[in-house]
Amino acid sequence: MEIIGYAAAVLIGVSLGLIGGGGSILTVPVLVYLFGMDAFMATEYSLFVIGISSLVGSVSYFKKGLINFKIAMIFGIPSIISIFLTRLYLLPLIPEEVLKIQNFTITKNIFLLLIFAVLMIFASYKMIIKSISEKPLEHQTDQNSAFLAAGQGLIVGVLTGLVGAGGGFMIIPALVNLLKIPMKVAIGTSLVIISINSLIGFLSSVNHVQIEWKLLLSITAIAVAGIIIGSQVSKKIDGKKLKPTFGWFILIMGIYIIAKEIFL
Repeated sequence: MEIIGYAAAVLIGVSLGLIGGGGSILTVPVLVYLFGMDAFMATEYSLFVIGISSLVGSVSYFKKGLINFKIAMIFGIPSIISIFLTRLYLLPLIPEEVLKIQNFTITKNIFLLLIFAVLMIFASYKMIIKSISEKPLEHQTDQNSAFLAAGQGLIVGVLTGLVGAGGGFMIIPALVNLLKIPMKVAIGTSLVIISINSLIGFLSSVNHVQIEWKLLLSITAIAVAGIIIGSQVSKKIDGKKLKPTFGWFILIMGIYIIAKEIFL
């Protein structure tokens, strides 16, 4: 199972390099079902893996001048605040037994996985319908758009802190549709936001958990290799054409998690 897990770690990186998002949505299921971690530990490991992978992936965009750091701050600062508060205060408030119905108990682990599965289904919908405009919009960013983007940054931060997902599927549409920046710049800026958010989330609670660094670094190294492969492949293959297919895969995974945790 671990060999399959390492192979899946390559896919996480490839998806980030190829389509600029989606990789983080695979990380927690890979860690839970292939490496046998509980959901809480998986979110912690996921933050580090996605943080480092996205940071590496953003380098090529930085070299090409495809990162808007001002917009990264507008979106990123609210995200960082909400991640910090979520990891420090909200997660510890979730009880070990969230709900009990006759003989079925929804534990904290199951609860986090169910939230994650719903998030996966939502992400898959965004990928399948291809609703994001891929052409630069000429309108100037107004103050209301900046406030809306900052608000969405807060929501992404809560999700990142809660389930260890980078939220690229929410960040990129917000950057394109609210802040009116070209798709390639949105992807590069998204990778910077994801890397900062994820690493801040990891550092905010790393002292409260026992990390198996050898395992974590090996998974991260493979994911980084995947993002380098994905970045190279993206020069020959249009990642946008693969996004709906990847979306269907994420949808199936989300449905599987709900079925497994509730019915199986």
